[in-house]
Amino acid sequence: MRHTLLALLLLSGPALAAEPITGRASVTDGDTVVIHGTRIRLFGIDAPESAQLCQDAAGKDYRCGQRAALALADRIGEAPISCEPRDTDRYGRTVAVCRKGTEDLNAWMVQQGLATAYQRYSRDYVPAETTARAAKRGLWAGTFDPPSDWRRAKRAGGVETRPEMEKPPAAAPAPAPVTCAIKGNISRKGDKIYHLPGTRDYERTVINAGSGERMFCSEDEAKAAGWRAARG
Repeated sequence: MRHTLLALLLLSGPALAAEPITGRASVTDGDTVVIHGTRIRLFGIDAPESAQLCQDAAGKDYRCGQRAALALADRIGEAPISCEPRDTDRYGRTVAVCRKGTEDLNAWMVQQGLATAYQRYSRDYVPAETTARAAKRGLWAGTFDPPSDWRRAKRAGGVETRPEMEKPPAAAPAPAPVTCAIKGNISRKGDKIYHLPGTRDYERTVINAGSGERMFCSEDEAKAAGWRAARG
């Protein structure tokens, strides 16, 4: 019985594994691609944001997030890639290791200094980051804020950074205005008469605010203002 159960588990293991997502990819940013409409976050790495500025060896600003995205797009080119799912994040995106042929694209981004090892989630790419740092490649040639710190600072300043990042709680919606449906009409004789919804003359009564007519929210309000209920 034990051998039978083990055999069943071995046989079912591959079937339970998530299938790779394969195809032509479009690059959203330095750590995100889209294949056949599926948005994929590269596992274990964190690239600068599209609007993020870093400083090169001479202290000059440059768009490091844009550079990372363009480099990833150039590396992939027109070739199909294969992404092996590792997880699904809280925003429903697939988190995966993506490869072009046998090359680990996640590792390549970190090795080139275009992204950092996202140690909050994995230490798989720490050796690649150490190599890039020692060689002063990419980001490590100058100075930069870690992407997660940059996003945190922008959020604190009320600037939206990336769709998957949490946003400050939305302000409570303003209360809906109270609809006042009682029509306060003034007759030709000067009588102040209010009409309730559903009464005989309600629909044909038109309020002329310029002549002092008005709407009321309750009968008590109308009576307090000197209006009386319509007869009939």
